[in-house]
Amino acid sequence: MAEITAAMVKELREKTGAGMMDCKRALVEKNGDMDAATDYLREKGLAAAAKKSGRIAAEGIVESYIHMGGRIGVLVEVNCETDFVAKTDGFHELARDIAMQIAASKPEYVSRDEIPAEILDHERSIYRTIAENEGKPAHIIDKIVEGRVDRYVKEICLLDQPFIKDPDMTVGDLLNAKVAQIGEKISVRRFTRYERGEGLAKRDDDFAAEVQAQMRN
Repeated sequence: MAEITAAMVKELREKTGAGMMDCKRALVEKNGDMDAATDYLREKGLAAAAKKSGRIAAEGIVESYIHMGGRIGVLVEVNCETDFVAKTDGFHELARDIAMQIAASKPEYVSRDEIPAEILDHERSIYRTIAENEGKPAHIIDKIVEGRVDRYVKEICLLDQPFIKDPDMTVGDLLNAKVAQIGEKISVRRFTRYERGEGLAKRDDDFAAEVQAQMRN
């Protein structure tokens, strides 16, 4: 397996305009072959999606989703470029799928760009201490820390999460595929997830009953 360097990712990004993580994934998939990785991005519609990323998507819908008899609720704003696309069944289905994703996977941010730097620095500090306590060799600790930070980011960022209906693709891949299909920029602007009782202290008997139920299952 060829080593994928930051310079290779940068070159492919400049060549195709695709996202950094998409470029890295394409290079890994194609074992560092730049031309094959370029074709891979084009076939996936990612390069085309990147060219539309600078356009304005101010239309769209606010989709709602209620799960588990009212225990979890989601509001999400999904944007596109035209009112015509916003009214199509396919766009509504996409917004519904994204709302279901948020209900099921509990992301905290839309994309990794939204994560405050201090939060990532805090996580790096924790993972570094863990790696040191595990006795990992000093020369590979940085790589271990960044790998764990990347996994953490993929858990809390909506666009990096595996899509619940097809775990072989991320939510970002899903959006890019829809962009290539529809021909318009599509973006998730914001979302709010509610979970009944979240943040409230439960009565002791309620908590005990929940623990017992979990143990039985």
